[in-house]
Amino acid sequence: MAELSTEITNFLDSLRRENASPHTIRNYESDLRQFEAYADPRPPVEEMDLYLLREWVSRLFRDEKMATSIRRKVASLRAFFKYEMRQGITKANPAKLLILPKLPKTLPKVPTAEQVNNLVDAVDDNDLDRPYPQRDRAIFEFLYGCGLRVSELEGMNLEDMDTAERWIVVRGKGRKERQVPYGSKAAEALERWLPERHAPPAERAVFVNYRGGRLSVRGIHKIVALYTRLLAGDSSVHPHTLRHAFATHLLSDGADLRAIQELLGHSQLSTTQKYTQVALTDLLAVYDKAHPKAK
Repeated sequence: MAELSTEITNFLDSLRRENASPHTIRNYESDLRQFEAYADPRPPVEEMDLYLLREWVSRLFRDEKMATSIRRKVASLRAFFKYEMRQGITKANPAKLLILPKLPKTLPKVPTAEQVNNLVDAVDDNDLDRPYPQRDRAIFEFLYGCGLRVSELEGMNLEDMDTAERWIVVRGKGRKERQVPYGSKAAEALERWLPERHAPPAERAVFVNYRGGRLSVRGIHKIVALYTRLLAGDSSVHPHTLRHAFATHLLSDGADLRAIQELLGHSQLSTTQKYTQVALTDLLAVYDKAHPKAK
């Protein structure tokens, strides 16, 4: 009899051995432990069926969880039971038959290039009286200047930086590596930050906290939220907003869609194509506002 709690621990350990990102492991653990709390006391893993999984998903709907959250939890269940099949504990993956809720067709809200540049340029303003303004400015420069995911920024190490050629090695989803260039503004911010970076020799993270340890994803989110609230009065801006802005502004200025796909680390071009919709929406707004025949 395979106990659910033990099997979840085994699954998470297997992810660590496969070098899955800490962010991915945290999400899987959170989702699966929630399922464990719901399923207790229930049958062992090998006796769990589609009906039990549907009950949990129905509960999530009743609790008015967001569609994106439910989809992620279903994906976690599918990955877990796929692992259990490989271990010979279950004969099938019951989570494969779960129906995913549809996502609302909304376009990401993207600030203009002027708004983003004004925000980034103001980050290291001395009047803000922040402890590490050079670090925080570099964080914004790399999020917007390279279109990095927040987990990718967290994982940046000193040896990943080619400061002479201005390239960085980025580890994306599934630990896939790609090379991304960075511009002069990011290079200047990095040059100002590194002399202020105080960490033990064993710590290789580019961005560290006040204790000299790697700055966490949560810490980066808090830094971005603080500055955007103070400087732009907009608490809705988050690290992924800057990634959206990076892609949309490149496309608006004529960059090739496949080149943007490579820079973002998207495995599917269809994921990148949503920025085409954003750019067209902005273009239509300009037309409706400015052209005499639009009215």
